[in-house]
Amino acid sequence: MTSTAGGAAQLLAISDLHIGYPENRALVEDMRPGTDDDWLLVAGDVAETVADIRWTLKTLAARFRKVVWVPGNHELWTHPSDAVTLRGVARYEYLVEMCRELGVTTPEDPYPVWEGPGGPVAVAPLFLLYDYSFLPAGCTTKEQGLEYAQGTGIVCTDEYLLHPDPYPSREAWCRARVAGTERRLAELPGDLPVIPVNHYPLHRHPMDVLWHPEFAMWCGTDLTADWHRRFRVHTMVYGHLHIPRTTWHEGVRFEEVSVGYPREWRKRSGPPGRLRRVLPREGEEL
Repeated sequence: MTSTAGGAAQLLAISDLHIGYPENRALVEDMRPGTDDDWLLVAGDVAETVADIRWTLKTLAARFRKVVWVPGNHELWTHPSDAVTLRGVARYEYLVEMCRELGVTTPEDPYPVWEGPGGPVAVAPLFLLYDYSFLPAGCTTKEQGLEYAQGTGIVCTDEYLLHPDPYPSREAWCRARVAGTERRLAELPGDLPVIPVNHYPLHRHPMDVLWHPEFAMWCGTDLTADWHRRFRVHTMVYGHLHIPRTTWHEGVRFEEVSVGYPREWRKRSGPPGRLRRVLPREGEEL
């Protein structure tokens, strides 16, 4: 892959754009690739309404060679301010069809292969949800965990707006998504590294720094705890935590790439909305 903009192509990532905030929408308006061949991975939580999600992905798809999107919990909300009132699977499928119309790759499409610097590597957009298995210390069931969280005043809005229809529960939907995704990943060539892109991390370790540890219940599933080893993961790209950073677990790089809310990013020293470079790795020559 070569560039027509004077530099080597980059595989970039961002998440948790939350463009319902005017300051965050402005960040997207200013977002540009470094080269004509840059790809952008969008790891969920673009916005709550279909209109805002469409505007964002359409804007980015017009600028980047390829845009890959996965849903966050906010996209899956049936929000009272949204004209689209679909719930659960029907809402997700509506968003997938919208993305296809815009030329944006989704978890329902074939995994593209990045052939640029650092490649070849399969880019695997995932939609896995969570199953309440990241329980608070001392809790052994979802019910205990929710009771404990309610006692601390920390309850995710998903409990009111993220509907699993037609599944009986969010954890049942999660298990179905994990099973189907596991089969697809197993079909990849064994010698091809993979970059999974998911709103939630594949492993629990990034939750160690949460100010409210009980929020981990809405952050992933133990069912994927060994995927970074099983599927030759090069880098795991995720968001959701609003704690942008790089961690390493068992030799695998985990990149949290979120923007977060204005009240959060204003406290950081770096410029807001900076696209994170997945390949070539930060610090490596382009």
